[in-house]
Amino acid sequence: MGALQVLAVALTVCLNALDGMDVLSVSFASPGIARDWGIKRDVLGVVLSMELIGMSVGSMLLGSLADQLGRRPLMLGCLVVMAGGMMMASTSGGVFDLSAWRLLTGFGIGGMLAATNAAAAEFASARRRNLCVSLMAIGYPLGAVIGGYGAALLLKQHDWRSVFWLGAAATAAFFPLIWLFVPESPAWLYLKQPAGALARINRTLTRLGKPAIATLPPPPIAAPKLSIADIFAPALAGTTVLMTLAYALHITTFYFILKWVPKIVVDMGFAPAAAAGVLVWANIGGATGGAVLGLVAQRWGARRVTIAALIMSVLMVSWFGRGQADLHQLAVVCAATGFFTNAGVVGIYALVAHVFPTHARAFGTGFVIGVGRGGAALAPIVAGVLFTAGFGLQFVAIAMSAGSLIAAAALWRLRVPA
Repeated sequence: MGALQVLAVALTVCLNALDGMDVLSVSFASPGIARDWGIKRDVLGVVLSMELIGMSVGSMLLGSLADQLGRRPLMLGCLVVMAGGMMMASTSGGVFDLSAWRLLTGFGIGGMLAATNAAAAEFASARRRNLCVSLMAIGYPLGAVIGGYGAALLLKQHDWRSVFWLGAAATAAFFPLIWLFVPESPAWLYLKQPAGALARINRTLTRLGKPAIATLPPPPIAAPKLSIADIFAPALAGTTVLMTLAYALHITTFYFILKWVPKIVVDMGFAPAAAAGVLVWANIGGATGGAVLGLVAQRWGARRVTIAALIMSVLMVSWFGRGQADLHQLAVVCAATGFFTNAGVVGIYALVAHVFPTHARAFGTGFVIGVGRGGAALAPIVAGVLFTAGFGLQFVAIAMSAGSLIAAAALWRLRVPA
């Protein structure tokens, strides 16, 4: 891979890291928001869910624009939306306007995810494509770690609004980088062949250090579009139901930890800056767990290893619910919880790619993840309602861990092709 290819892929990793920072910014800010506005936990749960709802809508509505308009325009547009949403969130005076700005931010993030995934694959060489896409995915927890450290430092001297300032500034800083160093992918230009496609492809090939082409080859014949009926046909219906159920329920457990840890830690009597640090350790564990599962699954199989990770998620989330008197012990428990919950998410991604046949893989993956994000949006709301109803942390943690348990049962019933 040439220098421009490496740089383009590295920037997609950074954009995904930016997504991790932006998504969790409201989690870092949540203790201060609850204190300043005196809102109950059920209302806070709705606020914590807003950008997840926006992500679901954005990925469905904007994802197709990455195919219609190109990867680069969508990335630039989403950066503007995300930076604007983060900056305006810092000016919020109440729950309604904060929720609206978080919804807008999530909308931009959802579109960004579709564009960066495609760009990483198309700028990578065939030999390095799987590695580059995997690196792009790992950017999310890395961004949460970096954002957590930044939030912890800011919260020592400033209020919760500073967390959104950090996110807005970091997001805006990437606009000129993408503008200068990420051209439209030649693969998209070849596929769509808009006006001036040949000249644009040759400019990019020159920057890549590759010879120019004289003419464009005929565009490939597009495969027929699938519908939801195809993945619910008798041969695939069981696979679709079980994978969707597993992802939606486990992601509920996963986001309970990511969204509620800072508020829970502050309620235990620790400072907001310390709470942000604990969430950092949950994401360090998550990044490590995803990498380890990928290595172990090569020997033991993705289904078996993922079920084990889901069962361990149940145990660790329940253990987290016991609380810890010592901040160091709490950080260790959260790191171990993040390790297994994110390993479960990565394992389900691997299984989704394996259990659907080639002709239905992209559509089936989009359906499973799209419906699953509905589970992600419900997680903070359900936990907030349980807390407000008077249930303690131990009960709420056990209840939220049930998502991983049911997901493990669903995968146990799954038939994995050889």
